Amino acid sequence: MLRPYFFWRIGERAPTLFSGERSAYNRAMAFTLRSYEPHDFAALHKLDQACFPPGISYSKTTLRYFLKLPSADCVVAAEGTHIAGFALSEENPPLAHIITLDVEEKQRRNGVGTALLQQLESNLAARGVRSVLLETAIDNEAAVAFWQRHGYRIEATLRRYYLGRLDAYEMRKLLQPTIKTERHPGEKN
Repeated sequence: MLRPYFFWRIGERAPTLFSGERSAYNRAMAFTLRSYEPHDFAALHKLDQACFPPGISYSKTTLRYFLKLPSADCVVAAEGTHIAGFALSEENPPLAHIITLDVEEKQRRNGVGTALLQQLESNLAARGVRSVLLETAIDNEAAVAFWQRHGYRIEATLRRYYLGRLDAYEMRKLLQPTIKTERHPGEKN
């Protein structure tokens, strides 16, 4: 099921400067956040291969499996035909699981990951999800910090989760219910 497209312009508000930056000028690029479309598959697989080492990155078969799940939601960040990132989840309300969030290296720390995560969480909350789980390698300090900045808390350490030798954190965030803003004919206060 395709969800409506919407546009988000990174850098529209005065962005926070990261350590060592003099200006956020080069980070102000326009991306469109949209739902996954089947013609995106090759680019998503290539991006996943670039983001994660062999054995942790998804094979074509596994990525295709997750994308075809009836409960899957995949948000893509694109500039024209170029895909800069994507976020993929599966859900069984009130629970959801973030399968992966991939952002190309040159676009990291530019707000792409945050935009993808915010849209994914908004989609999930609108469908009744209240708790989101994910796993991330404990030695991936940048990823752990990213998730914590966005409200995810460490719930457990999963021993030898990746490749039978790398530990991972299981992280969780509780989502706030969406507030209904429009009333339908006949609906009571």
